Amino acid sequence: MWLILAFLSAALLGFYDVFKKQSLKDNAVLPVLFLNTIFCSLIFMPFILVSRMAPWLLEKTVCYLPEVEWRVHGFILLKSFIVLSSWIFGYFGMKHLPLTIVGPINATRPVMVLVGALLLFGEHLNLYQWIGVILAVLSFFMLSRSGKAEGIDFKHNRWIFFIVLSAVMGAVSGLYDKYLMRQFPPMVVQAWYNLYQVFIMCPLILLLWYPRRKQGTPFKWKNSILLISIFLSIADMAYFYSLSQPDSMISVVSMVRRGSVVVSFAFGALAFREKNLKSKAVDLILVLIGMFFLYLGSHS
Repeated sequence: MWLILAFLSAALLGFYDVFKKQSLKDNAVLPVLFLNTIFCSLIFMPFILVSRMAPWLLEKTVCYLPEVEWRVHGFILLKSFIVLSSWIFGYFGMKHLPLTIVGPINATRPVMVLVGALLLFGEHLNLYQWIGVILAVLSFFMLSRSGKAEGIDFKHNRWIFFIVLSAVMGAVSGLYDKYLMRQFPPMVVQAWYNLYQVFIMCPLILLLWYPRRKQGTPFKWKNSILLISIFLSIADMAYFYSLSQPDSMISVVSMVRRGSVVVSFAFGALAFREKNLKSKAVDLILVLIGMFFLYLGSHS
């Protein structure tokens, strides 16, 4: 069951990336991210309120939020900072880079999670997993060649650096998620971390964007902004419940979730008419083969 939920999450994440790219095109980054945190919070706010005011309505459902100690909220608040850091770097990078480059870079995230699991949880890589890691790393260097054909130098392009930082923070978040899901109910973590992100974003909007809003790219409302929140919320719900299963493996779940690159790559090619697709397709195939070997290694 946890693997099915991981695949569902991956498909939804692919559409999330597409709507994110669409929303950020010729648009201000921070307001889009701020609205995303607000809409995600609004999705979960009814569950928080009903769980407090009329708990009998949700007690036997996956949407129920039991009361937790304040120290638990401290763990969740840290989760909010980690995710928001990843999003800020990722949103800025995605605005300035083709989706067919961003997707494969993000697809290397399972490699970082595997390394983290190796160091933190004492996991050991077998032959298949090492093959998967090597193929994923190789695809990243091949992708840098594809980027140069479009004038994107991986060594000196700050937006590439932003996407890499986003991927690293995302990997940290994934490892931390496994720790959280071992101790706390998934709905508690998801609902409250979305709410805390709104409060974290408020000073960023007021201090960094609003005073300079006329100097940079203007903000424009797009319907795709709302779709970002909807697809992300459902994808994360499937992801958290996948990790909460006793036999789930964060290395496999993280790998499967990066399968979202298939959806985002297809839309980048068909809808956004991005360039140099043949070379990038080879890179993507290497990523997918690497993911397949990681999957084999996790079941051998």
